[in-house]
Amino acid sequence: MKPIKVATAQFESKSGDKFHNINKIRELCAIAVKQGAKVVAFHECSITAYTFARHLSKEQMLDLAEFLPEAESIKRLIEIAKEYDIAILAGLFEKDKEDKLYNAYVCVDKNGLIAKYRKLHPFISPYLSAGNEYVTFDLYGWKCGILICYDNNIIENVRATALLGADIIFMPHVTMCTPSTRPGAGFVNPELWENRAQDPTSLRLEFDGMKGRAWLMKWLPARAYDNGIYVVFSNPIGMDDDQLKNGCSMIIDPFGDVIAECRNLGDEVVTATIFPEKLTQAGGYRYRNARRPALYGEIISQRHQAEQKIAWLEQGKL
Repeated sequence: MKPIKVATAQFESKSGDKFHNINKIRELCAIAVKQGAKVVAFHECSITAYTFARHLSKEQMLDLAEFLPEAESIKRLIEIAKEYDIAILAGLFEKDKEDKLYNAYVCVDKNGLIAKYRKLHPFISPYLSAGNEYVTFDLYGWKCGILICYDNNIIENVRATALLGADIIFMPHVTMCTPSTRPGAGFVNPELWENRAQDPTSLRLEFDGMKGRAWLMKWLPARAYDNGIYVVFSNPIGMDDDQLKNGCSMIIDPFGDVIAECRNLGDEVVTATIFPEKLTQAGGYRYRNARRPALYGEIISQRHQAEQKIAWLEQGKL
């Protein structure tokens, strides 16, 4: 493996407007290429937008979703990848021939579709089916994995993907700034976004506090540190349906250090160089080698009925 420049982006998606969102992806890819990036990652459902899907019927979801790999959206991503000679990762809703729906994330380059992943723990729409497999793939000599949003909150998913050999895990999200039982959590008032030019301080305090970044930093760097991997986190900024999101897309190295982060109160892309030697220098590499699975393999794999609760949906506040 050789060092490579990777970019992560944030932008304000328009609900259901694939044309607008893909044009924004192209615009940010152009900026990333000027920064030297060979890989550019975007947030969960960056092509379709996300939160508005909770209002859609199954018929509307099927109209919005696309068959993969023949989707028109995928063709447009490949065109952008060809134009700039890069790899692009982005998300959308997928449908299959049996009318099953998935929250999907893809990686493409100039030659076509490299990888497709289906979210293991979907929830924004009752019509979404869960993915049932981990995905790893090669990208410029690096082995990569994908986990979407909630998937990363189940720590076993991150460890399993790392054990499958992933050096980089792309973690697209639409997260933060929603209520939960956690102290300090809650929505951020959309009026702060509308008034961000005049009063950026009040918005930044909300975005960086316990509603947003301060919560993220409790756990996201630990996923990189404990597993000795690079994490590429992507998240939208601005209004996603009626929820305000805080961006802070970032790249974290195997030491758990943030090496690049979007800090603008608007669309942005940032780039960092990743180095293969960090993968074995980091403590997570040694800790994985020191594992004793005979002690806990049966404990971790014991029968369990999955129960997924989403605090802000259950509270009925939207």
